[in-house]
Amino acid sequence: MTAPVVKVASRSFSKHPVLRQEISDAFANVTFNDGGATLDGDELVAFFQGVEGGVIGLEPITGSFLDQCPDLKIVSKYGVGLDSVDQDACRDRGVRVGWTGGVNRRGVAEMALCLMIGLQRNILFSERRLRAEGNWEKDGGTQISGHAIGIIGVGHIGKELISLLQPFGCQILVNDIIDQADYYRKQDVTEASKEEIFRSADIVTVHTPLDDKTRHMINADTLGQMKPTSYFINIARGGIVNQADLKTALKSGVIAGAAIDVFDVEPCEDKEFLGLPNLYCTPHTGGSAEESILAMGRSAIGHLVEHFNR
Repeated sequence: MTAPVVKVASRSFSKHPVLRQEISDAFANVTFNDGGATLDGDELVAFFQGVEGGVIGLEPITGSFLDQCPDLKIVSKYGVGLDSVDQDACRDRGVRVGWTGGVNRRGVAEMALCLMIGLQRNILFSERRLRAEGNWEKDGGTQISGHAIGIIGVGHIGKELISLLQPFGCQILVNDIIDQADYYRKQDVTEASKEEIFRSADIVTVHTPLDDKTRHMINADTLGQMKPTSYFINIARGGIVNQADLKTALKSGVIAGAAIDVFDVEPCEDKEFLGLPNLYCTPHTGGSAEESILAMGRSAIGHLVEHFNR
């Protein structure tokens, strides 16, 4: 049988030497996106012409794209978010989506915990002021222990975060569209409405997918419900937050501060937003721990191997 043609569109996968070697060991005919640009539109179509299997990251997989790449039989996801993949279009055209949820959950949950402690103890902002201004003010913030943490979205990452928070003795408030009452009871966490979480939590962190129901779920109204001493964290997807509303809330002191790893448009070019003194931001690195990268890459390779060995 002729070896399948496989291409890797994801830039970060393409740059990783271990993943390059492992997929090359699995398939004799592999091409990587070494150009350094995220492919879209005609460039993405051209890249996948005559290709049977592809590894994708954030590249948009739409019905129009699939119609122009009729040889494609499987797109294998490097990562856990599927908001860039039109799953209905794939299903209608018989294109498989290789995906495993939660493979990066430990790394993302650890980052969320890091940001919680960094915000609440004033580590992140006092470090910035010390380096930039020589400010020696000893404001150590407060512990997260004993405080209320609101988690919106209790999937793989939300559950992992709950397990990491257990030793701290926080009051953990949770919200999810799926009924998980038994799990909540066993973990001794409190199910609450989003409104209750916004009103009560000292830290609100979001771990939902991005879809029509969650787009701009965090906006001027929801931020306005939060306490002026509370913090907001988003390391899920940028579109969950109305970035302009968050910017306004931070500038006007509606909330004490925020930490975000994801943006409406990436890279973010709003220098005023990035420079806000009560915003701590990172360049979409939540899932970029080395262990997470390997787990996501090997999952993508595994789905391709399974498909072509059927």
